[in-house]
Amino acid sequence: MILLITPSARGQECAATLKGATGEETHWAENLRQAVARLREQPYSAVVLDQFLLENEPSESDQVIEHLGTAFPVYLNFAVSGMERLLREVRSALHRRTREEIQARRSVEQQVRGEVCESLTAMLLSCELAMAVPGVPAPAAEKIRIIDNLARDMRLRLGAN
Repeated sequence: MILLITPSARGQECAATLKGATGEETHWAENLRQAVARLREQPYSAVVLDQFLLENEPSESDQVIEHLGTAFPVYLNFAVSGMERLLREVRSALHRRTREEIQARRSVEQQVRGEVCESLTAMLLSCELAMAVPGVPAPAAEKIRIIDNLARDMRLRLGAN
């Protein structure tokens, strides 16, 4: 979803054009108070901010920026920018957002994978040490072997060495 923030009389037309060009639901806010209310209601993938509002209402602009969440901000001067530039900037922002989300997921995946592999290594080592203790009762040894096998299976599934 895209949020367009501009007092321009062409705001509704711009929102409709954005929706048609990107396929994303687009909401229009005529002022920064409306924008903050919309940002509190739901998340947006991109927020197009009219630079006129940012320059003329700095304190309310800060509130909008605080509530952006994961939305990509697009700053545009509607007084001098045409529809083509608006579309180009929003498409570029949506593309950057998608690219950054993919990179963030990969990073989290690698971090979790690393942490799980460390835990699996510790489990396998603990199983080996437990099995090396003299006089381990047979039922306990069987449970340790099961844990060891499960940990090895998980390590194989994760592709860890």
